[in-house]
Amino acid sequence: MHKIDLDLVEMTLDVMKYTIDRISKTEDVIGKPQKAATLKALVGDTVTDKGIGGETAFNLWKQHLMHANVKIDHPRHLAFVPASPTRASILFDLVTSASSIHGAYWMEGAGGIFCENEAMKWIVSLTGLPEGAFGVFTSGGTAANLSAIVTAREYWRSLNDQNKSQKGLIITSIGAHSSIKAMAKVVDVDVLLVDTEDRLKGSALQHTIDKLTPQQKQRLFAVVATGGTTNAGIIDDLDGIATICQAENLWFHVDAAYGGGALAADSVRHLFNGIEKADSITIDPHKWMFSPYDCGAVIYKQPELAKKAHAQEGSYLDIFKDEGAHGFNPTDYQIQLTRRVRGLPLWFSLATHGTDRYKQAVERGLELAAISGQLIKDMDHVELVREPSLSCVLYRRKGWTPNDYRDWTFANHDKGFALVTPTKWKTGDTFETVSRFCFINPDTTEQDIKAILESMK
Repeated sequence: MHKIDLDLVEMTLDVMKYTIDRISKTEDVIGKPQKAATLKALVGDTVTDKGIGGETAFNLWKQHLMHANVKIDHPRHLAFVPASPTRASILFDLVTSASSIHGAYWMEGAGGIFCENEAMKWIVSLTGLPEGAFGVFTSGGTAANLSAIVTAREYWRSLNDQNKSQKGLIITSIGAHSSIKAMAKVVDVDVLLVDTEDRLKGSALQHTIDKLTPQQKQRLFAVVATGGTTNAGIIDDLDGIATICQAENLWFHVDAAYGGGALAADSVRHLFNGIEKADSITIDPHKWMFSPYDCGAVIYKQPELAKKAHAQEGSYLDIFKDEGAHGFNPTDYQIQLTRRVRGLPLWFSLATHGTDRYKQAVERGLELAAISGQLIKDMDHVELVREPSLSCVLYRRKGWTPNDYRDWTFANHDKGFALVTPTKWKTGDTFETVSRFCFINPDTTEQDIKAILESMK
């Protein structure tokens, strides 16, 4: 399996041809899933005692399996939080895999980690955090949030012995990302939700804290604010929340996994005022910083606190901390030991294009949201639920039921035309089904938006 022969050379050329075709295409169907039974009938047994051969396996991929995936970078993929990796970053993802770098310790991955750190310096500079702040790349927002809250919990436990025997408590809003609640289960802490899907204000947070029992206040150690909610692009009152966290001696974490890319946009940077006071921040470059999956990031105001929480000990790891291996060890600052240098594609793209081009691309997402908002206002059959926020747009088709939204979504997807999915928005005490755009891809056009809205007639 590890020998070099003619078949390997030919397969390498085939893979490169596929890659060139994939990244140079300007028009393509969006792709859609198939049932496992359908795929099995198409490709048969692929993992066998003797193997089916690289050419056969690759042809099965090209003919059948690749089409059963949604292309997340399709310009009419406007559901969830899509992605739009630059072609430079995609190419360097190949280089990253081919280079076979273990990115946990400087001793093994100094060159790759150096490049990651160059990209990280730019991201940290966008936040305005004080000198000394730094971060590491993770597998995504969930791992970044988890790493941050573990750090916060361990710091809280270190403050006094009583905290070590108590179950911690964190506060966030119902508009926070689902990973916050999922992460809390892993860390085994309780979550208190402030009942607002809109902007979490400092006054609402203070009111919630004031209502806590003395025992709950003792258990409370962190507040998670959101820098751009996934559902609607809403940015919490970061400055007000930061002030309260400082007064109450609470860890202030900002989940900006989606919205953090907008820190690069001068037009909306002021909306994030207060993020520079955070103790930790999550940003996903694979969302609005145009990096391939998977690439998240967690940033700490005081990285040494994360190192105390996450650095692993073992006799087989001692060599990495020897004098001859001195350097930055990413594994010490997040939950994973084994890690690829997932920040390398971002570094290459930044080095290739420069940060000004990144600013322009992020601004285009904001512009597309404004364009769609105006188009919706100009059409009779649709209306805005709320004004666009960042690159998210919530709107309703007048007179539709939840089933109408669902059927419309699947009809457009089945045709290979677009993927736009419904969501729910809380109005008063009820949740209404509405439609939602999220713009990431600068290649999305005004005509794309018009065509999607007109398909709702």
